[in-house]
Amino acid sequence: DKATAALVKDLKERGLLEDTLIIWGGEFGRTPMAQGSGRDHHIQAFSVWMAGAGIKGGASWGATDELGYAVAKDHVSVHDLHATMLKQLGINHERLTYRFQGLDFRLTGVEKARIVEEVLA
Repeated sequence: DKATAALVKDLKERGLLEDTLIIWGGEFGRTPMAQGSGRDHHIQAFSVWMAGAGIKGGASWGATDELGYAVAKDHVSVHDLHATMLKQLGINHERLTYRFQGLDFRLTGVEKARIVEEVLA
C-alpha cells in the first residue's frame, strides 16, 4: 500500500520512526468461510501489522491452520498485544491499574498478559 509505505518512509527520514508506534489491525478477524450474506466476526484469528518504536522489521509471528480458522502456533491474545504495545510506549502494563468500585482493573485484563518479545528489535 503506497500510503503505508509513504508514512513509514517519511517517519524514518525525519528520525521519528524510532519513537512512533504504528499499528494497523482490528479486534477480530473474519471467518474463513462464507456464512449466508458474508463472513462473520472471528475472534480466534486476526492480523495486526506493526512498525516503528522498536518493532522488529520484516518479522512474522503466529500462524493459523490451513483453513485460517484456529491458531496453529504462537498464539497472541488481544491482552498480549496490548501488553506489548504498552511496553513499547514505556508503560508497565502490570502497574497501569485503576480502581473502580473496589476492584483493580488493568488495560490488559485480569488474566496474565505476556509481552511478545519475539517481535521486538
